[in-house]
Amino acid sequence: MRRLVYLACALLMIAQPRLSLAQGSGPTPELANRQLADPAKEKAASQVMHALRCIQCQGQSIADSDAPMAATMRAEVRQQIADGKKPDAIRQWMIERYGEWVSFEPDMKGSGLLLWAAPLLLLLLALFMARGLFRRKS
Repeated sequence: MRRLVYLACALLMIAQPRLSLAQGSGPTPELANRQLADPAKEKAASQVMHALRCIQCQGQSIADSDAPMAATMRAEVRQQIADGKKPDAIRQWMIERYGEWVSFEPDMKGSGLLLWAAPLLLLLLALFMARGLFRRKS
């Protein structure tokens, strides 16, 4: 029985570093924290990074986040800019990969339309309810 416990402990000690790498705490991608040499390309990359939400932090852009996932996303944006892709194409690629939620500026179609219209719909509902409330009292 002891041998089985020792074997299980040894296997866990061997597997532990691999498990931690599987959770996104591996090495930081090369372009995550290093700017591109061309200032115009870096500016374009920065604009894209400020328009994308970190999927791990939820409230920060990938440019402002220190999360490992944000570093991976920053490196991907910089790599695609360096490869000559347009910022709109990169933003669309990120949306296709991570969903509409990753964008701070959702499109005006599909679920994005609901996000843009929700405040107006809630205001109209509140006015309608207030009107009914005031009619009852008078």
